[in-house]
Parts: sequence; structure tokens; C-alpha cells
Amino acid sequence: MAKKYLQIVDPIHDFITIHKNELDIIDTPVFQRLRRIRQLAGAHLVYPGAQHSRFEHSLGAMHIANQAATILKEKKFLDSEDVTNLRLAALLHDIGHGPFSHLFEEVLQKKKRISHEEIGARLILKSEIGDLITKSGFDKGFVSKLAFGNSKYQFMNEIISGGLSADMMDYLLRDGYFTGAEHAKVDFMRIINSLDVHNRKLSLDRSALYSFESMMISRYQMFKAVYFHKTVRAAEVMLLEAMLLADNELQLTTSDLKKYVLLTDEFVISKLVSLPQKNSELKRARQLAIEYQERKLLKCVYEKIFTHPRMGKVNASVLQSEIAKKSKVDEAEIFVDISKTPSIPLSPTKKESQSIILTSKKGVSPKEAYELPISEIPLVSAISGFMDILRVYTRQQFRKKVEMAAQVILGENR
Repeated sequence: MAKKYLQIVDPIHDFITIHKNELDIIDTPVFQRLRRIRQLAGAHLVYPGAQHSRFEHSLGAMHIANQAATILKEKKFLDSEDVTNLRLAALLHDIGHGPFSHLFEEVLQKKKRISHEEIGARLILKSEIGDLITKSGFDKGFVSKLAFGNSKYQFMNEIISGGLSADMMDYLLRDGYFTGAEHAKVDFMRIINSLDVHNRKLSLDRSALYSFESMMISRYQMFKAVYFHKTVRAAEVMLLEAMLLADNELQLTTSDLKKYVLLTDEFVISKLVSLPQKNSELKRARQLAIEYQERKLLKCVYEKIFTHPRMGKVNASVLQSEIAKKSKVDEAEIFVDISKTPSIPLSPTKKESQSIILTSKKGVSPKEAYELPISEIPLVSAISGFMDILRVYTRQQFRKKVEMAAQVILGENR
């Protein structure tokens, strides 16, 4: 009799169990393409070990979602079908990512105002993945909604995305491991074993509050040290500009799903470095891609980090023009990068998290639950809000001129 599951060796979780219905999905070309999309886009140019992909992260997220769901099943909040739905949703939560992961999201937003979640939902519903979900006896519509935080069960959505999500627990551990960053130490098993449900929302046993606090600090530090590292962003700014310039030629933001799933990191890079030299935009795109490949990166000449208060509205194009005029450097050689992220992960509904629900039990009495405002968790409160970073980049030969102009225009109080 054929085995109904197999185990995959994983450096983060030791072994990840894959069931037959999940293996059928994993073996599809649509899912296998995630092997060719790096989790951290250009970070490998700063952290050489950061070669891991969306593929293994998706398996890891499914593994943690399963552990969380199993705990909640033991506490009678879920049944076996719910556990399977959560496993599938976590497995597929990143299925819509384009080349270079979140970097391509910026291209999609600027060109089409759509997200990888919307594309992911289409892939689940309209590709062979949806057929396989249906064949295994589950509702592809429900799995799709759950994968992107849109199901009617809020606490199940929160297992997939948000401040207590399987997604975040896996990416912090995995990104920390492969970059070598020491910031991403997360006691995820303590958090998972302390999960509960109160008023249809995910809650946490009070005894695990310190583990939650530590995880939030780890995430904040990873954004500062890895995700928003100035040299990592230098590489990504070059790729972003190249893709935006070449989009009309290469149809990167195509709405054709068959064409979209061909877009992987190396495929897009190969197209960019082979662009025809028909106009100045394509020449610039090709040059930027070649320099990215050769690690001839832009230099950061100005940086300001905003937390309290936030940055406010900054028009990058206007600022670029002002700096070009002041420095007498071609506008095309000046790159204004604005990076923003909430310090605390957004809820599945994309709203700022204001509180966490804690439960506690004394003796044989029923559990007590209360909502603790983020502002009352000292270390987390200190970083709550947003991390906004304004940077100006240029090539080495224009460094001094652009730096002086940026300092004059932006000053210290902008």
C-alpha cells in the first residue's frame, strides 16, 4: 500500500510532513516555480547565504500552521477538516508572488494597482491547483479566502497572516538562519502552545507574552538589519527601476496567468540583460540589470529614518527633480527610495494592530480574557507605529554632488 504522506528534511523544522493531496499540489508547475523565486530578492548580494526561496518558506508556513491548528483542535476550536484547510491555505499563501518576491509587488502596485494576493487567488481558483483541491474533497473558494485573510473565521485568518501568524514565524526563523542575522530568535513553539480563541479572535496565554514581545522586537530588528538594509535596498532599487522601465517591452505585469507563471528571478534577469536597445528607457533598464548582476550597486548619499512622527507625504518624483536641478546631475542618475512598513504586523484585514488578547487561568476557574493595548507592552510600544525610511541613491561618480544637494534640500528636519 502506497504511503499517504512523506517527510521532507528542513533546516528550520527538522522534518515537514506532506500529505498526498498536498504533494499533488506541490508537484504542479505553478507551485514548483516558487523554487526559482528568492525569498529575499536582492539580499543575497549582502548576505550570500540568503538563497532560500518562496518554495521552502511555503512548506515551513504550512508546518507551523499545522502545529497551531493541532493545538486549537485539541482545545475543541477546530476539527480535522479545519486543520486540512489551514494547511492548504498556508501552503498556498505565497502562490501569487512574482519574481523577486515583495520587490515585484512594488511593480504591480505602480503599474496595475493589484497585489500578489489577488493573483494568488486567481491561481488557486483558475489553475490546476484549484482542481486538485476540489478533487481531494475541499472547497477551493474557501481555501483561497483563508489563504489571503478573507474567510469569515477571523481566528483562522490570523493563523495565516498577522501578528501571531505561521507566515511570520517561519520567515523570521528562516530569514535569520540563511542570512546569519542573530536578530531572529523566535520561541515559536511557546507561542503556538499558548494559542487560544476568544470572541472568534486568536488569543495568547498571558505566560507567553514575553515570547510575543521578543518576536515583535526580532521582526523590527530584521527590517532594520536585513529587509531595509541600505545596500540590500540599493540592489532592489536598481531592479525595481529596470523592471518599471522594461514593463511595456516585456509585459511583466501581464494579466495572462500562463505568462505570469513563467516569471521567475533568473527568467526576468535574463530578459532584462538582453533587452533591445530601441530607446533610452530600454538602454537604462538593461544597464541597471547588468550592473545588478555584476554587483556594481548604487551608493546611498542620504538617509533619514522616521518613526515618531511619520514621514508625511513625500513626492519622490518632485524630490528627484529638485536634487537633479541643485546638483546639476541628470535626473535619471538620482534614485529616491521610500521604504515603509508597520512596526507591528498588520491584521489580516490590513489594519494596524492596536492590541493583543491575553487569556489566563487561575486554578479550576474558567479562563479570563482581556484585551491588552500594544501601548501597554513597554518594548513593543517603543517600536509601535511605522518605520519609514527616506534614502537617496546615485552612482559612485555623482556621489559628492548629489549628497550635497540632498543635504541642502532635505536638511535634517524634512
